[in-house]
Amino acid sequence: MISKKAVGLLTTALVAQICAASTSQPRGDDATCKKTTVAILGGGMAGIAAAQALSNSSMNDFIIIEYRDALGGRVIHTDFGKDPKGKPYTVELGANWVQGLGSPGGPENPIWTFAKKWGVKNTYSNYSSILTYNETGFTDYSSLLDEYETLYEDAASAAGTLLAENGQDQTARTGLALAGWRPKVDDMARQAVEWWEWDWEDSYSPDESSFIFGVAGSNLTFNQFSDENNFVWDQRGYSRIITQEASTFLQPHDPRVQLNSIITNVTYSTDGVTVHKQDGSCVSAAYAICTFSLGVLQNHAVSFTPALPAWKQTAIQKFTMGTYTKIFLQFNETFWPRDTQYFLYADPIRRGYYPVWQSLSAPDFLPDSNILFVTVVAQESYRVERQSDEVTQREVMAVLRNMYPDLTIPDPIAFMYPRWSTTPWSFGSYSNWPASTTLEMHENLRANVDRLWFAGEATSAQYFGFLHGAWFEGRDAGERIAGMLGKECVIPGECHERKYWERLRGSSPLADYSVLDGWGVSSFYSSY
Repeated sequence: MISKKAVGLLTTALVAQICAASTSQPRGDDATCKKTTVAILGGGMAGIAAAQALSNSSMNDFIIIEYRDALGGRVIHTDFGKDPKGKPYTVELGANWVQGLGSPGGPENPIWTFAKKWGVKNTYSNYSSILTYNETGFTDYSSLLDEYETLYEDAASAAGTLLAENGQDQTARTGLALAGWRPKVDDMARQAVEWWEWDWEDSYSPDESSFIFGVAGSNLTFNQFSDENNFVWDQRGYSRIITQEASTFLQPHDPRVQLNSIITNVTYSTDGVTVHKQDGSCVSAAYAICTFSLGVLQNHAVSFTPALPAWKQTAIQKFTMGTYTKIFLQFNETFWPRDTQYFLYADPIRRGYYPVWQSLSAPDFLPDSNILFVTVVAQESYRVERQSDEVTQREVMAVLRNMYPDLTIPDPIAFMYPRWSTTPWSFGSYSNWPASTTLEMHENLRANVDRLWFAGEATSAQYFGFLHGAWFEGRDAGERIAGMLGKECVIPGECHERKYWERLRGSSPLADYSVLDGWGVSSFYSSY
């Protein structure tokens, strides 16, 4: 016989189970959800590229669900400071460059194609237009930039040999050291140069980055397209390339675009996908393309029902999401050299402490704007993004006053920076490829799970971390799904599900890297 106490305990346990089930299960009945064929989760570059690919295949039954109040994703701008007439300037919080433009007779970066198509204003980033500083002021260690670049070419060539001989990866630190670049811990000039050459691009140090894929990723963009980078300063915002391209297949206030929509749960199966939103509404689709950032996936900002399989969760947690924080200052005057684009600071104690400064007052940018900004990444980003603006401004101004000890520098009239690492729809800026992470692992990051597909810059093995990587991946997912829906397959033989590895084979054998030859990596390595 069960006692009343036991019955009470059982009842309490049962109620707890029911409550837990009710909170963990997605809300909404599929029968009441808005129906569509393809749900696109996120309205950034990958989401718009996917929708455009579907539209180009005459598959127009899709819905784009976007967290923010506008399309663009991590290509986002904001007002900052004021011009002489009192109108605010526009500065980019996220993506800011077109990286690798294109060369005559060769392939052209699609982002560069869009920038020209929509008249987005930009200027060539002249990385030779740089002055170097330390805590005593101007100190010329620019010769170290040439030293690094010479040794990096040797390292890149060695990466090709490493790939050809045994396919084993290692850290970029190892590859650089073997080529002769070995900055001592207290050699802060070399540490600053290394930050400028590596961390500033990858958002992680060489110690935390893949050698083979770090070099390959650089080659695939800057050798395939070109070694030019153009900085976008258009006062309409860099996101113009996304919104204008979207306008070619979307109508104004198109009902297929759901803005201000926070997704809380994605329920998927072999039969379809149901997307549940914070407001209690839902979308039921035959397929879904998830373009969430790697940071969102890693932070479990959205739940999945059932839980993503172990191979998928492992791949998500294996890769790294970097943070790239631009800190903007506007002054009453431009007290720094007007004709110089970049200023590199070597702190006497801390590597990566407010190292790279950029002038928007330079010619062909925003002359006389008196705007300067400094970039930090990784641990310094996490630190400054968790402290107040006032504390960060004091630190930044102390560095500036070290750089120009003979000047009396007033406090800025405007100061601002984003906090990407805590932004709930991104949790970071862009992805990086960690050392000894294989192509198999990346294929698992990219692979679909039943009817749920994934796309974004992080899922691009060739162009991870780049805006054009997001475009290529979104287009690929859209084209594959269109083909699976019976539309004409744009690339014959490619309209099928993506491969995944339930059991990884450890460090990748050479055969796993055969796909790299398809990207033309071998020819890029041989060019060194």
